[in-house]
Amino acid sequence: RKRDYEGFLCSLLLPEESRTSAFALRAFNMYPFQIKDSITQKTTGLMRMQFWRDAVEDIYGDNPPHQPVATELWRAVKRHNLSKMWFIKIIDEREKNLDDRAYRNIQELETYAENTQSALLYLTLETLGVRDIHADHAASHIGKAQGIVTCLRATPYHCTRQKVFLPMDICMLHGVSQEDFIRGKQEKNMRDVIYDIASQAHIHLEHARSFSKKVPVKAYPAFFCTVALDDYLYNMRKVDFNIFHPSLQKKSTLLPLYLYIRSWKKTY
Repeated sequence: RKRDYEGFLCSLLLPEESRTSAFALRAFNMYPFQIKDSITQKTTGLMRMQFWRDAVEDIYGDNPPHQPVATELWRAVKRHNLSKMWFIKIIDEREKNLDDRAYRNIQELETYAENTQSALLYLTLETLGVRDIHADHAASHIGKAQGIVTCLRATPYHCTRQKVFLPMDICMLHGVSQEDFIRGKQEKNMRDVIYDIASQAHIHLEHARSFSKKVPVKAYPAFFCTVALDDYLYNMRKVDFNIFHPSLQKKSTLLPLYLYIRSWKKTY
């Protein structure tokens, strides 16, 4: 609820038998996700990642560590027979990302998103009892969109820490340096960078929706995170892709209502 408010709201809309497990998955996901911002030395991060790697091994060995999230995760694994490889992918990818450097290109950002956000969606589908190729295909695209939007949303915060992780190929295409972002400039070529990156997220959402008729309706609740993505991309268009606009930093008060409407319409 505190660290992943949107994920928390989306999990509330899952069927009762999946909800607790989804909360455990979201809580687990926050640990490796937060490590990068909470350390000053990479070795500390590697040790924390190793704790979670060992925890996953112990969970699947029916001997979870005495840690609240690990205990809940063990219950979720037992209840839904969750695939171990997705947990390992999330940890491995977060570990690779401990290196403080920008993504070389948009494909590198998409790979990171696929192995973290999409992996989390594959696990959520498993809690819903959905094992379907079309649902997996949709999850892949939605996860990539989520990863791209997360990177954009975090940009102002990272800039305050003198860091920029936006894909370098797109920045170079528009003649924008990392320094421009750190200084918080409002030039048109910077907005062009953000537009290009945001457009890629939009394309992934459109792809995911293009075959929604083939996706089992049972899978839809896993994909309600698209509501928050649509909301952010819409707000970004309204401020002409100025990533530093104060309105983009606010929590969306109407998000619960939008989520409820989307769940009522049974679309994603």
